Amino acid sequence: MIQPTLLKRQRLLTFGLLVLIFATIVVGMGTGYASLSFDRILPTLFGQGTFKEEFILFSVRLPRIMITLLAGMSLALSGAILQGITRNDLADPGILGIHSGAGIGVAIFFLFFPVDANAFVYWIPLVAFVGALCTAYMIYLLSYKKNEGLQPVKVVLIGVGFSMALSGAMIVLISSAERMKVDFIAKWLAGNIWGDDWPFIFALLPWLIVLIPFIFYKANRLNVLELSEPAVIGIGIAIEKERLSFLIAAVALAASAVSVTGGIAFIGLMAPHMAKSLVGPRYQLFLPLALLLGGWFLLVADTIGRNLVDVSIPAGTIVSLIGAPYFVYLLLKK
Repeated sequence: MIQPTLLKRQRLLTFGLLVLIFATIVVGMGTGYASLSFDRILPTLFGQGTFKEEFILFSVRLPRIMITLLAGMSLALSGAILQGITRNDLADPGILGIHSGAGIGVAIFFLFFPVDANAFVYWIPLVAFVGALCTAYMIYLLSYKKNEGLQPVKVVLIGVGFSMALSGAMIVLISSAERMKVDFIAKWLAGNIWGDDWPFIFALLPWLIVLIPFIFYKANRLNVLELSEPAVIGIGIAIEKERLSFLIAAVALAASAVSVTGGIAFIGLMAPHMAKSLVGPRYQLFLPLALLLGGWFLLVADTIGRNLVDVSIPAGTIVSLIGAPYFVYLLLKK
């Protein structure tokens, strides 16, 4: 049973994060290359703005803000699941090579399978999912021993190895490609929010609408999977079936997010850890906070990157500047 004080704390923190997200959205709507006065945001939202104000808000700012928020949530939730099923606090979709797998899928599709521009938006999350799932399955197979189960340290080491190997394969793929296509893939690798239009939101939303309720519904199973394998089997849970279903969900969330935001790492590492430090390790408690923290982190990173200097800095670069030292800290601590 969850203590009432913890539940109250979680609700207060959830409310606080929602306020922070709302405040960051307002700042994001009013700042950027083409400024929009803060006192004009509300009138423009209700259709009382000029053509320029409505174009800036509805065609430029809001789609990007929504994509960034949703992608950050997806990455945070994916990281929390991976940490649970691998029993490894250092697990993250970017560190484990899942982003690289998604990137290879996107690169092959973009370079060799030209499709209609309207259909491309909806194909790309699916292609990224296939590439990421193949990578995750190979890492899982190589990290698993029949008598000992999944090896947490091995997961990270093999994941890093796959990430480096796939990055090399990506360079080989783009070495003979057209300049325009190379530029797109380079921006994707840097974590540039490129899918900043409404169709990309509609392509991303179905994945979240299906997967987030599924993960929240089965959150208690993640608590159980963090026990030793004999204990989980003793409880009567089909451990491989549960792990596989959660792995597919985590890969789908990460792939759908990075297909429109590029290879952004460390969100899935930082958000779950910080959520756990606030309300404890129970998944029912910290998953909602991790979800909101992930969305807020990426939203803040993108807002800073768009306004820090005259040339926009990719959100992935801003996140990495914070996330890499945090990863080293956790590595030394754990």
